[in-house]
Amino acid sequence: MRPDDTSDWLAAAQGALRAAPLGPRAEHRGRVEEIGDGVAIISGLRDVRLDEVLRFQGGQVGFARVLDADRIGCVLLDAATDVEAGDAVFGTGAVVQVPVGEVLLGRIVDPLGRPLDSKGDIVAETQLPIERPAPAIIERDLVTEPMQTGIVAMDTLFALGRGQRELIVGDHSTGKTTLAIDALVAQRDSDVICIYVAVGQKTSSVRRAIDALQAKGDFARCIVLVAGAASAPGLQWIAPYAGMTMAEYFRDKGQHALIVIDDLSKHAATHREIALLTRQSPGREAYPGDVFYIHARLLERAAKLSPDRGGGSLTALPIAETDSGNLSAYIPTNLISITDGQIVLDAALFQQGQKPAIDVGLSVSRVGGKTQAPGLRDAAGTLRLDYAQFLELEVFTRFGGMPDGRVRQQLTRGARIREALRQPQHMPFRLVDEVALMLAVQSGLLDPLPLTAVTAFCAGLPAALDSDAGGVLRALAETGKLDPKAREDLTGVLARLAASLADGKADAREAAAVP
Repeated sequence: MRPDDTSDWLAAAQGALRAAPLGPRAEHRGRVEEIGDGVAIISGLRDVRLDEVLRFQGGQVGFARVLDADRIGCVLLDAATDVEAGDAVFGTGAVVQVPVGEVLLGRIVDPLGRPLDSKGDIVAETQLPIERPAPAIIERDLVTEPMQTGIVAMDTLFALGRGQRELIVGDHSTGKTTLAIDALVAQRDSDVICIYVAVGQKTSSVRRAIDALQAKGDFARCIVLVAGAASAPGLQWIAPYAGMTMAEYFRDKGQHALIVIDDLSKHAATHREIALLTRQSPGREAYPGDVFYIHARLLERAAKLSPDRGGGSLTALPIAETDSGNLSAYIPTNLISITDGQIVLDAALFQQGQKPAIDVGLSVSRVGGKTQAPGLRDAAGTLRLDYAQFLELEVFTRFGGMPDGRVRQQLTRGARIREALRQPQHMPFRLVDEVALMLAVQSGLLDPLPLTAVTAFCAGLPAALDSDAGGVLRALAETGKLDPKAREDLTGVLARLAASLADGKADAREAAAVP
């Protein structure tokens, strides 16, 4: 080094020293003892709080999940490839927070609010903790306002209310995600904000759900939060809580939100993995003892707020997977006891082509008719009882014997009910469509039609109502009720549609009979 270079370097170093702030500085610092499978065991950091964010020397972050006397179990929220034993770890004093607000609408993000689409960075004015207390009882209101899902079988048999928690449960590949996505798509004509949370799902499955929301729904009022199967276990663990926080922002502003968590079985498996890696004691089915609590405190945050709190609502549709229809397994049992009802999907019905494959006998909504639109309640009448009786009669008549006229009528009506409850995916019905369809079924207008004509009736119903029942549409949109005059007008439109289908079938049969 030349003398001139030395003097220049010395002058720069002296200037840097004079500019450096001098004084005592406290630093919370620990050390990585073990690292593996997304979990780090850390020593030191005696003042760390539960769920506090910890920052590693390489820039990775995690949160403190287990606090023991001599060690901390930290779950990483980033890839652990560059974290090694002996690395320094620093406490931040803050818990895990996520951005909230309208800036997230129409975006695909990870559980920390980082963008996964190509629409640029997300700059939110507010960030909230992912763990927040559920509203107190005094802050809640009765669940009485309907949440229309556009799914005929749900809206007529197991009505959902704003602020309710309804579990969707069934075996693998029985249409659970499709049912939930259809409920989100149906909100395209409502004032409900939609949040879809994917936990441990395959990339292809998440892509299909996003495509459906973009093509059929109002994606500009949706938030998609993705913690896929390849994501760090920590991201999968915090995903449902982060989604709830994003949804609560709208609820607390007096708006209405609907969140789908797909699914909590995989979330429970991630919790079990993290618990075992942090050396927590396993219990039933190797799950730790707090697995009930993690889901209870999550789903309790869905609620209908009182007018004093703004009157907003947050409705939850968590999804759980069963093995061979075993509803008595640990996680499904827990979730059934936490939620306000369950929609059970049956693999046998799905394989027979009855979609959505809802098991009417095992499904229930504990709020039910109290939230059903009055017009739909009047039109559906005894639909659930009639359908249940039909299913029992159908089993008995399979063994032979000629039923009497009354039983034949029940079998005919029940077959039409079952056909009317079939619905193509991503094609939700409006309230008026559901009211008209139930009125046609219950009044016997579909009884003379063959089953194939019932399918055609359901497909042509919306167009017929738009062209011939404008007054009924307006009345139902304004009041949700069906007065005698509107009922008479609607019955006339339905009768003409059914007659046109019956005439078409008769003409086809006559043409086939001509040699």
